[in-house]
Amino acid sequence: MSIARFLTGITTSGTPHLGNYVGSIRPAVRASLVQGVESFYFLADYHALIKVDEPTRIQRSTLEIAASWLAAGLDPARVVFYRQSDIPEIPELTWFLTCVLGKGVLNRAHAYKAAVDKNTAASADPDTDVTAGLFMYPVLMGADILMFNAHKVPVGRDQVQHIEMARDMAHSFNHRYGDHFVPPEAVIDDNVATLPGLDGRKMSKSYNNTIALFASREQLEKSIAAIVTDSKAPGEPKSTDGSALFQLYQAFASTEETEALSQAFADGIAWGQAKQIVFERIDHEIAPMRASYQALINDPAKIEAILNAGAIKARAIARPFMTRLRQAVGLRKLDQQSDASSKAARLALPVFKQYREADGQFFFKLLSSEGRLLLQSVGFASPKIAGQTIAALQTQGSAALADVAHLVRFADMVQSGDVASALKALTEAKAK
Repeated sequence: MSIARFLTGITTSGTPHLGNYVGSIRPAVRASLVQGVESFYFLADYHALIKVDEPTRIQRSTLEIAASWLAAGLDPARVVFYRQSDIPEIPELTWFLTCVLGKGVLNRAHAYKAAVDKNTAASADPDTDVTAGLFMYPVLMGADILMFNAHKVPVGRDQVQHIEMARDMAHSFNHRYGDHFVPPEAVIDDNVATLPGLDGRKMSKSYNNTIALFASREQLEKSIAAIVTDSKAPGEPKSTDGSALFQLYQAFASTEETEALSQAFADGIAWGQAKQIVFERIDHEIAPMRASYQALINDPAKIEAILNAGAIKARAIARPFMTRLRQAVGLRKLDQQSDASSKAARLALPVFKQYREADGQFFFKLLSSEGRLLLQSVGFASPKIAGQTIAALQTQGSAALADVAHLVRFADMVQSGDVASALKALTEAKAK
Protein backbone atom coordinates (compact mmCIF):
# COMPACT_ATOMS: atom_id res chain seq x y z
CA MET A 1 0.00 0.00 0.00
CA SER A 2 1.48 3.38 -0.97
CA ILE A 3 1.98 6.09 1.66
CA ALA A 4 0.25 9.43 1.15
CA ARG A 5 2.57 12.40 0.78
CA PHE A 6 1.84 15.81 2.29
CA LEU A 7 3.82 18.91 1.24
CA THR A 8 3.83 22.53 2.35
CA GLY A 9 6.22 25.49 2.31
CA ILE A 10 6.56 29.08 3.52
CA THR A 11 8.15 31.85 1.45
CA THR A 12 11.17 33.33 3.19
CA SER A 13 10.25 36.97 2.68
CA GLY A 14 9.85 38.28 6.22
CA THR A 15 9.51 37.62 9.95
CA PRO A 16 6.87 34.96 10.80
CA HIS A 17 3.72 36.39 12.35
CA LEU A 18 0.69 35.00 14.17
CA GLY A 19 -1.13 34.55 10.86
CA ASN A 20 1.66 32.28 9.58
CA TYR A 21 1.50 30.30 12.80
CA VAL A 22 -2.26 29.75 12.80
CA GLY A 23 -2.62 29.28 9.05
CA SER A 24 0.45 27.19 8.27
CA ILE A 25 2.95 26.38 11.01
CA ARG A 26 0.61 24.99 13.66
CA PRO A 27 -1.53 22.83 11.33
CA ALA A 28 1.57 21.61 9.51
CA VAL A 29 3.24 20.50 12.75
CA ARG A 30 0.05 18.67 13.77
CA ALA A 31 -0.12 17.00 10.35
CA SER A 32 3.48 15.79 10.74
CA LEU A 33 2.37 13.60 13.65
CA VAL A 34 -0.22 11.66 11.63
CA GLN A 35 0.74 8.04 11.08
CA GLY A 36 0.97 6.67 7.54
CA VAL A 37 1.81 10.05 5.99
CA GLU A 38 5.15 11.10 4.53
CA SER A 39 5.53 14.84 5.09
CA PHE A 40 7.66 17.39 3.24
CA TYR A 41 8.27 20.88 4.63
CA PHE A 42 10.36 23.45 2.81
CA LEU A 43 11.63 26.99 3.03
CA ALA A 44 10.63 28.60 -0.27
CA ASP A 45 13.63 30.88 -0.78
CA TYR A 46 13.50 30.73 -4.60
CA HIS A 47 9.95 32.11 -4.36
CA ALA A 48 11.17 34.92 -2.13
CA LEU A 49 13.37 36.21 -4.95
CA ILE A 50 10.25 37.13 -6.90
CA LYS A 51 9.30 39.88 -4.45
CA VAL A 52 12.35 40.57 -2.28
CA ASP A 53 15.64 42.02 -3.53
CA GLU A 54 17.29 42.36 -0.12
CA PRO A 55 19.72 39.42 0.34
CA THR A 56 20.08 39.87 4.10
CA ARG A 57 16.29 39.88 4.53
CA ILE A 58 15.93 36.56 2.68
CA GLN A 59 18.74 35.01 4.74
CA ARG A 60 17.28 36.28 8.01
CA SER A 61 13.77 35.17 7.09
CA THR A 62 15.04 31.68 6.23
CA LEU A 63 16.59 31.46 9.70
CA GLU A 64 13.48 32.80 11.44
CA ILE A 65 11.00 30.57 9.63
CA ALA A 66 13.11 27.45 10.15
CA ALA A 67 13.47 28.29 13.84
CA SER A 68 9.70 28.91 14.09
CA TRP A 69 8.81 25.51 12.67
CA LEU A 70 11.32 23.73 14.89
CA ALA A 71 10.30 25.65 18.02
CA ALA A 72 6.65 24.83 17.28
CA GLY A 73 7.49 21.13 17.45
CA LEU A 74 8.42 20.01 13.95
CA ASP A 75 10.65 16.94 14.30
CA PRO A 76 13.12 16.81 11.38
CA ALA A 77 13.67 13.11 12.07
CA ARG A 78 10.01 12.38 11.23
CA VAL A 79 9.74 14.53 8.11
CA VAL A 80 11.72 15.80 5.12
CA PHE A 81 12.61 19.38 6.12
CA TYR A 82 14.65 21.26 3.55
CA ARG A 83 15.52 24.56 1.91
CA GLN A 84 14.18 24.86 -1.63
CA SER A 85 17.45 26.21 -3.06
CA ASP A 86 19.34 23.14 -1.78
CA ILE A 87 17.50 20.98 -4.32
CA PRO A 88 18.91 21.80 -7.80
CA GLU A 89 16.53 19.32 -9.38
CA ILE A 90 13.61 21.68 -8.66
CA PRO A 91 14.64 24.44 -11.13
CA GLU A 92 15.50 21.77 -13.70
CA LEU A 93 12.03 20.28 -13.34
CA THR A 94 10.60 23.79 -13.60
CA TRP A 95 12.03 24.00 -17.13
CA PHE A 96 10.62 20.60 -18.09
CA LEU A 97 7.17 21.70 -16.93
CA THR A 98 7.51 25.06 -18.69
CA CYS A 99 7.85 23.14 -21.93
CA VAL A 100 4.52 21.30 -21.53
CA LEU A 101 2.34 24.05 -20.04
CA GLY A 102 0.43 26.41 -22.31
CA LYS A 103 1.17 30.11 -21.91
CA GLY A 104 -2.56 30.78 -21.83
CA VAL A 105 -2.78 28.96 -18.49
CA LEU A 106 -0.22 31.33 -17.00
CA ASN A 107 -2.00 34.33 -18.48
CA ARG A 108 -4.92 33.45 -16.23
CA ALA A 109 -2.87 33.20 -13.01
CA HIS A 110 -4.35 35.42 -10.31
CA ALA A 111 -1.15 37.25 -9.34
CA TYR A 112 -0.24 38.02 -12.95
CA LYS A 113 -3.78 39.12 -13.82
CA ALA A 114 -3.88 41.39 -10.77
CA ALA A 115 -0.64 43.07 -11.85
CA VAL A 116 -1.90 43.51 -15.41
CA ASP A 117 -5.25 44.90 -14.19
CA LYS A 118 -3.46 47.36 -11.92
CA ASN A 119 -1.28 48.59 -14.79
CA THR A 120 -4.24 48.82 -17.16
CA ALA A 121 -6.21 50.86 -14.63
CA ALA A 122 -3.25 53.24 -14.42
CA SER A 123 -3.12 53.50 -18.25
CA ALA A 124 0.35 51.93 -18.22
CA ASP A 125 1.75 49.11 -20.33
CA PRO A 126 0.05 45.93 -19.04
CA ASP A 127 3.39 44.30 -18.23
CA THR A 128 5.04 47.26 -16.50
CA ASP A 129 7.18 46.00 -13.58
CA VAL A 130 5.97 42.42 -14.16
CA THR A 131 8.98 40.13 -14.01
CA ALA A 132 9.23 36.78 -15.73
CA GLY A 133 9.61 35.39 -12.22
CA LEU A 134 6.13 36.59 -11.25
CA PHE A 135 4.71 35.20 -14.48
CA MET A 136 6.44 31.83 -13.99
CA TYR A 137 5.71 31.56 -10.27
CA PRO A 138 3.00 28.87 -10.73
CA VAL A 139 5.42 26.64 -12.67
CA LEU A 140 8.01 26.78 -9.90
CA MET A 141 5.27 25.95 -7.42
CA GLY A 142 4.22 23.06 -9.63
CA ALA A 143 7.81 21.77 -9.63
CA ASP A 144 7.92 22.00 -5.81
CA ILE A 145 4.87 19.74 -5.63
CA LEU A 146 5.52 17.34 -8.51
CA MET A 147 9.18 16.74 -7.66
CA PHE A 148 8.03 14.72 -4.66
CA ASN A 149 4.70 13.57 -6.15
CA ALA A 150 2.78 15.03 -3.22
CA HIS A 151 -0.77 13.73 -2.97
CA LYS A 152 -2.06 16.44 -0.62
CA VAL A 153 -1.11 20.12 -0.54
CA PRO A 154 -2.75 22.30 2.14
CA VAL A 155 -3.56 25.75 0.75
CA GLY A 156 -5.88 28.67 1.28
CA ARG A 157 -8.73 29.13 -1.17
CA ASP A 158 -6.73 31.82 -2.98
CA GLN A 159 -4.05 29.22 -3.80
CA VAL A 160 -6.29 26.49 -5.19
CA GLN A 161 -5.66 27.73 -8.73
CA HIS A 162 -1.96 26.87 -8.35
CA ILE A 163 -2.79 23.28 -7.43
CA GLU A 164 -5.06 23.03 -10.48
CA MET A 165 -2.17 24.31 -12.61
CA ALA A 166 0.13 21.68 -11.08
CA ARG A 167 -2.44 19.07 -12.07
CA ASP A 168 -2.45 20.47 -15.61
CA MET A 169 1.34 20.14 -15.74
CA ALA A 170 1.22 16.58 -14.45
CA HIS A 171 -1.40 15.54 -17.00
CA SER A 172 0.39 17.28 -19.89
CA PHE A 173 3.73 15.69 -19.07
CA ASN A 174 2.22 12.25 -18.46
CA HIS A 175 0.34 12.45 -21.77
CA ARG A 176 3.57 13.07 -23.67
CA TYR A 177 6.06 10.92 -21.79
CA GLY A 178 4.21 8.28 -19.78
CA ASP A 179 2.94 8.20 -16.23
CA HIS A 180 5.50 9.89 -14.01
CA PHE A 181 3.55 12.38 -11.92
CA VAL A 182 0.74 12.05 -9.40
CA PRO A 183 -1.79 14.86 -9.97
CA PRO A 184 -1.93 16.59 -6.55
CA GLU A 185 -5.03 17.54 -4.62
CA ALA A 186 -5.60 20.78 -2.74
CA VAL A 187 -6.52 20.39 0.92
CA ILE A 188 -8.58 23.29 2.25
CA ASP A 189 -9.22 23.26 5.98
CA ASP A 190 -12.05 25.69 6.64
CA ASN A 191 -11.32 25.36 10.36
CA VAL A 192 -7.93 27.03 9.88
CA ALA A 193 -8.46 30.71 10.48
CA THR A 194 -7.27 33.60 8.36
CA LEU A 195 -6.21 36.04 11.04
CA PRO A 196 -6.98 39.75 10.88
CA GLY A 197 -4.13 42.14 11.53
CA LEU A 198 -3.89 45.26 13.67
CA ASP A 199 -6.16 47.23 11.33
CA GLY A 200 -8.76 44.52 10.76
CA ARG A 201 -7.56 43.54 7.28
CA LYS A 202 -5.96 40.15 6.66
CA MET A 203 -2.71 39.92 8.63
CA SER A 204 -0.05 40.38 5.99
CA LYS A 205 3.44 41.79 5.59
CA SER A 206 2.08 43.61 2.54
CA TYR A 207 -0.25 45.64 4.79
CA ASN A 208 2.35 46.12 7.55
CA ASN A 209 -0.30 45.07 10.08
CA THR A 210 1.29 41.92 11.50
CA ILE A 211 2.00 40.71 15.03
CA ALA A 212 5.37 38.96 15.18
CA LEU A 213 5.02 35.33 16.25
CA PHE A 214 7.90 35.34 18.69
CA ALA A 215 7.82 38.92 19.86
CA SER A 216 8.70 39.38 23.52
CA ARG A 217 5.86 39.18 26.04
CA GLU A 218 6.01 42.95 26.40
CA GLN A 219 5.92 43.59 22.66
CA LEU A 220 3.09 41.09 22.16
CA GLU A 221 1.02 42.89 24.79
CA LYS A 222 1.77 46.24 23.16
CA SER A 223 0.78 44.93 19.70
CA ILE A 224 -2.54 43.52 20.89
CA ALA A 225 -3.28 46.77 22.69
CA ALA A 226 -2.89 48.52 19.32
CA ILE A 227 -5.62 46.47 17.59
CA VAL A 228 -8.28 48.78 16.19
CA THR A 229 -11.69 48.56 17.89
CA ASP A 230 -14.84 50.69 17.83
CA SER A 231 -15.63 53.50 20.27
CA LYS A 232 -18.17 51.70 22.45
CA ALA A 233 -17.69 52.46 26.13
CA PRO A 234 -17.50 49.96 29.01
CA GLY A 235 -20.96 48.59 29.73
CA GLU A 236 -22.16 48.90 26.16
CA PRO A 237 -22.78 45.56 24.38
CA LYS A 238 -20.17 44.81 21.75
CA SER A 239 -20.56 42.66 18.65
CA THR A 240 -18.21 39.78 17.90
CA ASP A 241 -19.10 39.98 14.20
CA GLY A 242 -16.23 41.54 12.32
CA SER A 243 -14.21 42.06 15.51
CA ALA A 244 -10.51 41.51 14.76
CA LEU A 245 -9.86 41.13 18.47
CA PHE A 246 -12.45 38.39 18.87
CA GLN A 247 -11.29 36.54 15.72
CA LEU A 248 -7.73 36.57 17.02
CA TYR A 249 -8.85 35.10 20.34
CA GLN A 250 -10.99 32.48 18.63
CA ALA A 251 -7.94 31.13 16.76
CA PHE A 252 -6.22 30.27 20.04
CA ALA A 253 -9.02 29.59 22.51
CA SER A 254 -11.13 26.51 23.20
CA THR A 255 -14.84 26.45 22.40
CA GLU A 256 -15.68 27.11 26.05
CA GLU A 257 -13.25 30.03 26.27
CA THR A 258 -14.61 31.50 23.05
CA GLU A 259 -18.20 31.28 24.30
CA ALA A 260 -17.19 32.97 27.56
CA LEU A 261 -15.59 35.92 25.76
CA SER A 262 -18.59 36.15 23.42
CA GLN A 263 -20.83 36.51 26.46
CA ALA A 264 -18.45 39.11 27.93
CA PHE A 265 -18.77 41.10 24.68
CA ALA A 266 -22.56 40.98 24.98
CA ASP A 267 -22.29 42.10 28.63
CA GLY A 268 -20.25 45.16 27.66
CA ILE A 269 -16.69 44.25 28.63
CA ALA A 270 -14.26 47.18 28.37
CA TRP A 271 -11.95 47.03 25.35
CA GLY A 272 -8.88 47.27 27.55
CA GLN A 273 -9.98 44.27 29.61
CA ALA A 274 -10.86 42.30 26.44
CA LYS A 275 -7.44 43.00 24.98
CA GLN A 276 -5.77 41.79 28.18
CA ILE A 277 -7.73 38.50 27.99
CA VAL A 278 -6.72 38.03 24.35
CA PHE A 279 -3.09 38.79 25.13
CA GLU A 280 -2.92 36.33 28.03
CA ARG A 281 -4.53 33.53 26.01
CA ILE A 282 -2.15 33.94 23.05
CA ASP A 283 0.89 34.28 25.27
CA HIS A 284 -0.15 31.12 27.10
CA GLU A 285 0.37 29.15 23.86
CA ILE A 286 3.37 31.02 22.48
CA ALA A 287 5.43 31.51 25.66
CA PRO A 288 6.59 27.88 26.02
CA MET A 289 8.06 28.01 22.49
CA ARG A 290 9.70 31.41 22.86
CA ALA A 291 12.86 30.25 24.63
CA SER A 292 13.39 27.40 22.16
CA TYR A 293 12.98 29.81 19.26
CA GLN A 294 15.51 32.26 20.67
CA ALA A 295 18.02 29.47 21.32
CA LEU A 296 17.70 28.35 17.70
CA ILE A 297 18.06 31.90 16.38
CA ASN A 298 21.26 32.22 18.39
CA ASP A 299 22.62 28.97 16.91
CA PRO A 300 22.25 29.26 13.12
CA ALA A 301 24.86 26.53 12.62
CA LYS A 302 22.47 24.04 14.25
CA ILE A 303 19.66 25.00 11.87
CA GLU A 304 22.06 24.84 8.92
CA ALA A 305 23.02 21.28 9.90
CA ILE A 306 19.35 20.29 10.16
CA LEU A 307 18.62 21.74 6.71
CA ASN A 308 21.67 20.05 5.20
CA ALA A 309 20.47 16.71 6.57
CA GLY A 310 17.01 17.43 5.15
CA ALA A 311 18.49 18.23 1.75
CA ILE A 312 20.24 14.85 1.70
CA LYS A 313 16.89 13.13 2.37
CA ALA A 314 15.10 15.23 -0.24
CA ARG A 315 17.75 14.72 -2.92
CA ALA A 316 17.75 10.97 -2.30
CA ILE A 317 14.25 11.15 -3.80
CA ALA A 318 14.74 14.00 -6.29
CA ARG A 319 17.99 12.88 -7.93
CA PRO A 320 16.90 9.43 -9.18
CA PHE A 321 13.47 10.77 -10.13
CA MET A 322 15.05 13.54 -12.20
CA THR A 323 17.31 10.97 -13.87
CA ARG A 324 14.20 9.05 -14.87
CA LEU A 325 12.54 12.19 -16.22
CA ARG A 326 15.62 13.12 -18.22
CA GLN A 327 15.53 9.67 -19.80
CA ALA A 328 11.83 10.05 -20.51
CA VAL A 329 12.20 13.31 -22.43
CA GLY A 330 15.24 12.12 -24.40
CA LEU A 331 18.11 13.82 -22.53
CA ARG A 332 20.29 10.72 -22.68
CA LYS A 333 23.88 9.79 -23.32
CA LEU A 334 24.52 9.28 -27.03
CA ASP A 335 25.85 5.75 -26.58
CA GLN A 336 22.62 4.67 -24.89
CA GLN A 337 19.97 2.93 -26.94
CA SER A 338 16.44 4.31 -27.01
CA ASP A 339 14.22 3.40 -24.15
CA ALA A 340 12.44 0.69 -26.12
CA SER A 341 12.57 -1.79 -23.28
CA SER A 342 10.98 0.70 -20.88
CA LYS A 343 8.36 1.51 -23.47
CA ALA A 344 7.64 -2.19 -23.91
CA ALA A 345 7.25 -2.53 -20.17
CA ARG A 346 4.81 0.35 -20.12
CA LEU A 347 2.82 -1.24 -22.94
CA ALA A 348 2.68 -4.63 -21.24
CA LEU A 349 -0.61 -3.56 -19.69
CA PRO A 350 -3.47 -1.46 -21.01
CA VAL A 351 -3.09 2.16 -19.92
CA PHE A 352 -5.30 5.16 -19.27
CA LYS A 353 -4.08 8.48 -20.70
CA GLN A 354 -5.51 11.68 -19.27
CA TYR A 355 -5.07 14.97 -21.12
CA ARG A 356 -6.45 18.44 -21.69
CA GLU A 357 -7.53 19.90 -25.01
CA ALA A 358 -7.14 23.51 -26.17
CA ASP A 359 -10.76 24.30 -25.23
CA GLY A 360 -9.93 23.61 -21.57
CA GLN A 361 -11.88 20.33 -21.38
CA PHE A 362 -10.28 17.26 -19.77
CA PHE A 363 -10.39 13.83 -21.45
CA PHE A 364 -9.06 10.34 -20.97
CA LYS A 365 -8.68 7.32 -23.21
CA LEU A 366 -7.93 3.66 -22.64
CA LEU A 367 -5.25 2.10 -24.82
CA SER A 368 -4.63 -1.62 -25.21
CA SER A 369 -1.23 -3.14 -24.44
CA GLU A 370 -0.48 -2.73 -28.18
CA GLY A 371 -1.43 0.94 -28.09
CA ARG A 372 -4.82 0.49 -29.77
CA LEU A 373 -7.59 2.89 -28.70
CA LEU A 374 -10.32 1.02 -26.80
CA LEU A 375 -12.27 3.63 -24.90
CA GLN A 376 -12.66 7.40 -25.23
CA SER A 377 -14.24 9.70 -22.65
CA VAL A 378 -16.41 12.73 -23.14
CA GLY A 379 -14.98 16.11 -22.07
CA PHE A 380 -14.92 17.00 -18.38
CA ALA A 381 -14.79 20.49 -16.94
CA SER A 382 -12.80 19.21 -13.96
CA PRO A 383 -9.72 16.95 -14.04
CA LYS A 384 -10.79 15.60 -10.67
CA ILE A 385 -14.00 14.12 -12.09
CA ALA A 386 -12.06 12.61 -14.99
CA GLY A 387 -9.61 11.10 -12.51
CA GLN A 388 -12.43 9.70 -10.36
CA THR A 389 -13.98 8.03 -13.42
CA ILE A 390 -10.64 6.44 -14.31
CA ALA A 391 -10.21 5.25 -10.72
CA ALA A 392 -13.64 3.59 -10.79
CA LEU A 393 -12.79 1.75 -14.01
CA GLN A 394 -9.38 0.70 -12.69
CA THR A 395 -10.70 -0.69 -9.43
CA GLN A 396 -14.12 -2.00 -10.43
CA GLY A 397 -13.35 -3.06 -13.97
CA SER A 398 -16.21 -3.69 -16.38
CA ALA A 399 -18.66 -3.57 -13.45
CA ALA A 400 -18.22 0.21 -13.49
CA LEU A 401 -19.04 0.54 -17.20
CA ALA A 402 -22.79 0.70 -16.62
CA ASP A 403 -22.37 3.56 -14.16
CA VAL A 404 -20.19 5.60 -16.50
CA ALA A 405 -21.75 4.60 -19.83
CA HIS A 406 -22.85 8.20 -20.45
CA LEU A 407 -19.26 9.41 -19.98
CA VAL A 408 -17.40 7.02 -22.32
CA ARG A 409 -17.72 5.42 -25.74
CA PHE A 410 -16.05 2.43 -27.35
CA ALA A 411 -13.66 3.16 -30.19
CA ASP A 412 -14.64 2.14 -33.70
CA MET A 413 -14.22 -1.59 -34.45
CA VAL A 414 -13.75 -2.39 -30.75
CA GLN A 415 -15.86 -5.07 -29.09
CA SER A 416 -17.14 -4.78 -25.52
CA GLY A 417 -15.18 -7.93 -24.72
CA ASP A 418 -11.92 -6.20 -25.63
CA VAL A 419 -12.64 -3.41 -23.19
CA ALA A 420 -13.73 -5.85 -20.49
CA SER A 421 -10.51 -7.84 -20.89
CA ALA A 422 -8.39 -4.71 -20.71
CA LEU A 423 -10.15 -3.52 -17.56
CA LYS A 424 -9.81 -6.97 -16.00
CA ALA A 425 -6.04 -6.90 -16.64
CA LEU A 426 -5.82 -3.50 -14.96
CA THR A 427 -7.89 -4.46 -11.92
CA GLU A 428 -5.86 -7.62 -11.42
CA ALA A 429 -2.58 -5.70 -11.72
CA LYS A 430 -3.83 -3.09 -9.26
CA ALA A 431 -4.89 -5.81 -6.82
CA LYS A 432 -1.35 -7.20 -6.86
